[in-house]
Amino acid sequence: MSRIGKKPVEMPSGVSATISGQTIEVKGPKGTRSFTATDDVTLTVEDNVIKVTPRGMSKRARQQWGMSRSQVENLVTGVTEGFKKELEITGVGYRANMQGNTLKLALGYSHDVDFEIPAGVTVTAPKQTEIVVEGIDQQLVGQVAANIREWRKPEPYKGKGIRYKGEYIFRKEGKKK
Repeated sequence: MSRIGKKPVEMPSGVSATISGQTIEVKGPKGTRSFTATDDVTLTVEDNVIKVTPRGMSKRARQQWGMSRSQVENLVTGVTEGFKKELEITGVGYRANMQGNTLKLALGYSHDVDFEIPAGVTVTAPKQTEIVVEGIDQQLVGQVAANIREWRKPEPYKGKGIRYKGEYIFRKEGKKK
């Protein structure tokens, strides 16, 4: 039995969900998101609660049960609170600033890196050494943050690069004479 799947998803006030077939559409103050579940689970909405139940007890149905419930919970969280990833830039001369829909990054290369922001995500640079990625789609927010981080991953000797806020970088000792 799935411990995660058994829990119903509570819908806060201001959030509505509609089910058509295997697709659930959740509307909230921040926008609308939808998810199409596999045929192995059944979605039901009753009394501001969304329930996910498996169809049968096959291995695949049990696997999809917890995953589908987590996806539905992420829809509800996305349209109410949204998701946020914070990045920190460490290094002499490394900085970021927004110019329209483009994030300009100075990361020690011979040129500035221009990162185009995709639709559905908002990126801000409150300080020159901080980047905040926000949106209602958890997967898209995480992917955009990972793509920004990919330009200069933190290195273990001096710790220079782009890291997630609160991320621990294992530091190494340099060469000795």
